[in-house]
Amino acid sequence: MNKRSRPKYTNKYSNQTLQQGLEEYYKINPSITDPRELPPEFAQILLAHDISHIVLGCDTNMYDEIKLLPLSFWTSDFKFGDYLRTRKDPKIRPAIDIMYEDLIKQHGVLWLYSSIVFVLPRLLPEVIAIWVKTRGTRKYYPFLDYESLLNCSLLEIRQDFDLLPLID
Repeated sequence: MNKRSRPKYTNKYSNQTLQQGLEEYYKINPSITDPRELPPEFAQILLAHDISHIVLGCDTNMYDEIKLLPLSFWTSDFKFGDYLRTRKDPKIRPAIDIMYEDLIKQHGVLWLYSSIVFVLPRLLPEVIAIWVKTRGTRKYYPFLDYESLLNCSLLEIRQDFDLLPLID
């Protein structure tokens, strides 16, 4: 297994801009399909997912991948119902499938499902704690309309949307 240090964008107090974090994300994850090379209507959901990795300080290991989904629903303006609608949209569904295929291509089916089984018991307490912390009124970060944030520092974004308490 290839060991590497944690990306700079995962640092809770990173002063990288969102754009710099995105460039780092693609540089250290060459097996991930870069949505910027795909048609815009198809790539929108993929890019938003990748942006959420940066904004929420999540790496691409299985622990962070599983944590990212509920964390995104509870901190962004993209909710579970929106996710279900995108799964039914024939233009967007293939983009979501690409994320799954990238994981399979990178690690294999056995790794994917065995990782989920081993990660869930360890992750569940953190997901419950995050759910408790995100209850109540909050300012949600824009999941699909993030362009205005690209030149902002991650620290500024995380402070503005009260995300610092949710990042390790």
